[in-house]
Amino acid sequence: MKENVVNLIVFKVAWTAVVVSAAAGAPLIGVIAVAVAVGIHLRSCDKPESETRLLLVAAAMGLAWESILMISGLVNYSSGNLVPGIAPYWIVAMWVLFATTINAGMRWLRRNKAVAAIAGAVGGPMGFFAGASAGAVELTSPAIALAIIGAGWAVMLPLLAQVAARLDSGLRLVEQTS
Repeated sequence: MKENVVNLIVFKVAWTAVVVSAAAGAPLIGVIAVAVAVGIHLRSCDKPESETRLLLVAAAMGLAWESILMISGLVNYSSGNLVPGIAPYWIVAMWVLFATTINAGMRWLRRNKAVAAIAGAVGGPMGFFAGASAGAVELTSPAIALAIIGAGWAVMLPLLAQVAARLDSGLRLVEQTS
């Protein structure tokens, strides 16, 4: 229980650092906070190899999804854009940071896909709304953007929770044929 509370506190502190630093035009500071949070997480978890795989899957999902949101024109990021049309590095780091909670403080998301979908549909837009309010992201058409972000997170969060459960149990993500 104590580890889960620590996990969520570390997550929230790093999340805040990322949003504030991205809004201030210094996203590298937030990414350093994510690196520290990931280090703390990997040192405290039982299966750091599996957890590292989960973090990499989350990074890939985040890079793809956030790039789609950018290309569609629904979101604009003012800092951390290294390659046009590709999500900024700090938002991908946020996905990695969020993934540190899936097998710890937010492990309950793994129990029920419907609950995870609802949590994603609500939590995803809330995070973006907070980020936009802080100035880290601009929502070009807020109502439409938040609705699409909610729909995307309603799909991706249960998927990420399922990946976490499979990696945690030692199951292969893709079954090999003999």
